[in-house]
Amino acid sequence: MNTTPSLGAGGLLEAKTEEQQAALLEAGRLLFARPCTFFFAAQKIDQLPPVRGPEIAVCGRSNVGKSSLLNALTGQKALARVSQTPGRTRQLNFFDLGEGRLTLVDMPGYGYAQASKSLKADWQGLMFDFLRGRPTLRRVLLLLDARIETKESDRAAMKLLNDAAVAFQIVLTKADDAKPFWLRKRLEEAQQLARKHTAGHPLVLVTSAETGLGIPELRAELAALAAPD
Repeated sequence: MNTTPSLGAGGLLEAKTEEQQAALLEAGRLLFARPCTFFFAAQKIDQLPPVRGPEIAVCGRSNVGKSSLLNALTGQKALARVSQTPGRTRQLNFFDLGEGRLTLVDMPGYGYAQASKSLKADWQGLMFDFLRGRPTLRRVLLLLDARIETKESDRAAMKLLNDAAVAFQIVLTKADDAKPFWLRKRLEEAQQLARKHTAGHPLVLVTSAETGLGIPELRAELAALAAPD
């Protein structure tokens, strides 16, 4: 089982100078300029691929924009399938970035109202078993839609992550479609939510897959967690 991990991991919060920040941003750009390819899918915990390098998981409510964010990060239009149907992803999808330097894990969406209770239970069970039992999992990106209020399912996901002692970082998505005053409110709320959890990373990132807002910063954060080249 994971123990509560270090939340700093050499990311942007630890960059004290403009030169250090620039170096992190460049490291992120170089990492995500390398190939990123799908290599495995698992619907059950006993189907997981063998442990290899560091992993970053991406989770959030159904239709929060996980696939769009992954595509924006990697600069690939169709790396992760973008669906207009909430709840379509029902498995853990594994992507190799930089030939083993980092594995990105696209997790099933939660909070889909029309999903059956048994299916919701299966999703939650798979998520928790994966989160608490994966020794190479460095961080979970918890995506929240910048346009709408935090849902109870989002709060439940934070508790699940905290209980599993897995470091998570809140990332606001679809910021281009949120009014400035509302975006500020959402950012303040997300920062407060992160501070309430031991496993919550203090740096909340605001992103837009459409405009590229926050994408270089998120790449830099993930590059700091990747295996050495």
